[in-house]
Amino acid sequence: MTIHQLSIFIENKSGTLVKVLDLFRRFGVQIIASTLPDTAENGIYRVICSEPLRAYEGLKKAGVPVALSDVFALELDDQPGRAADAVEVLSNAGIGITYMYSFLLRDKGILVFRVDNPERTRETIILNDMRFIAEKDLSVWAGVR
Repeated sequence: MTIHQLSIFIENKSGTLVKVLDLFRRFGVQIIASTLPDTAENGIYRVICSEPLRAYEGLKKAGVPVALSDVFALELDDQPGRAADAVEVLSNAGIGITYMYSFLLRDKGILVFRVDNPERTRETIILNDMRFIAEKDLSVWAGVR
């Protein structure tokens, strides 16, 4: 019910991000979605990719500070308000969202988020028949070979 996300710790200086992106290219791993906040000195580059375990091992071997974590990903209809609906369901269940980002893929909205209570989140997703994306389906669903 969750997918793996890479959190890559990088310095906010010229050339650092391109080095990380070049490693993904060398590994042959496709980035599906990513986010990098505006920070002064250091940032956490969060990445959803086609082969997170392979990318994680390669980044570690290259000496890049990286963490692997489980996040939830919901599939939403591409209509205004669907993200608000999903977040409202989670909020009403007493679930706090630590961080969230979204993107469009194949005419569907994808909402990626981390929570303070994963078990309650799993129950809430099932009870409310919310459409989630599983790790095993991510690359196929995203059209990545």
